[in-house]
Amino acid sequence: MSSPRHPHEPEGSERPVLDTVRLRRLNRWQAEGLREDLADLYVESSVTPPGEEFRGRQEFLRRLEHDVQLPGFDMLVAEAEGLTGCVSGIPVPRDGSWWEGFDGPMPQNLEQLTASGHVFAILETVVHPHQHAQGLARRLQERLLADHQSSLGVTLVDQSVRSAWNAFKDGGWQEAGQVHRLPGQAALRVLVLPLGERTEKHPDGLAHNDRTQRPE
Repeated sequence: MSSPRHPHEPEGSERPVLDTVRLRRLNRWQAEGLREDLADLYVESSVTPPGEEFRGRQEFLRRLEHDVQLPGFDMLVAEAEGLTGCVSGIPVPRDGSWWEGFDGPMPQNLEQLTASGHVFAILETVVHPHQHAQGLARRLQERLLADHQSSLGVTLVDQSVRSAWNAFKDGGWQEAGQVHRLPGQAALRVLVLPLGERTEKHPDGLAHNDRTQRPE
């Protein structure tokens, strides 16, 4: 996953620039058609040791090829004079299979929101590195989550990739645990972005509302 490389700035300094950015949704076929441009953006946005750019590009393309096949895949791109960012994701299955390998007991609010169909997983966030990158990444993520009427965004991050970890944390994402997806591999940290109303009873914004439960 590639993430913004610059620290968060106050919203007031970001807004004039971000207002000039156009957001556009892509289906899986459109994303595949834009794969080379997306890979170029990934290379430009990544902190990669000299000589490793090609490998990083190929790994990104492999992830994209896999992700577009997932049920419900959706992508949102940001464009100004050219492609400046993208975010992709899928709805988290209501059967809870996405949480397989979660370390320890699953928080009840996460189980409830998953069962109600209001959790959306962010698979990839790529933003061209500039001083407003953090604000653009958050705007892309929140717009994609809102388009899917999600109450909670989730993502998995390798904490050893400090740039991605710091970017998500600076963007308001909260750590919720860790999962072990493959034997022998390090655990991935689960980060969540609550979009619900924060109340005294639910200060984390993770209130469950049965009235918003989606039909099967």
